[in-house]
Amino acid sequence: MKTRIALTVNDQPQDLLVPVHKTLLEVLREDLGLTGTKHGCELGECGTCTVLVDGEPILSCLALPVELQGRRITTVEGMADGARLHPLQQAFAELGAAQCGYCTPGVLLTAQALLASEALPARDRIKEALAGNLCRCTGYTKILDAVELAALRMSRGRASRGGASAEVSGEMIGTTGTRA
Repeated sequence: MKTRIALTVNDQPQDLLVPVHKTLLEVLREDLGLTGTKHGCELGECGTCTVLVDGEPILSCLALPVELQGRRITTVEGMADGARLHPLQQAFAELGAAQCGYCTPGVLLTAQALLASEALPARDRIKEALAGNLCRCTGYTKILDAVELAALRMSRGRASRGGASAEVSGEMIGTTGTRA
């Protein structure tokens, strides 16, 4: 059985006829061609499929689009402003926070939701927020550093500038979590 749903995906209205059993992950990838959202465990354990629904992170492998009627969905493809990367994407690229990149879309969106609610979260708070996003490649240090750098830039209104600023010290974005 199919049902008609209306969603806004990456600021674009979508009117879709989808099987009621299809997950949001499947609709995004198969029906809308948004393959940035990754297919991981299908059990809600890895965080790879994280998207934002009305600004809150959800696991798209567990969500049914029929339950999201009229809601706003943001995928990793919706983060950038045209050719200009989101500050999180920029910081991840600069600091080498992604290795294979498979977990990165989910991590980026989870971090985006965190930074929307907390301008300069402590390192422990970032760890807590990202706890549901698993990465098999890294030791998470560069991921945490990148989120801290993006938070600092966003809070100082320098989101579109490249390179590390002189105000960012190793202590500020390093493993100590100390803020100046």
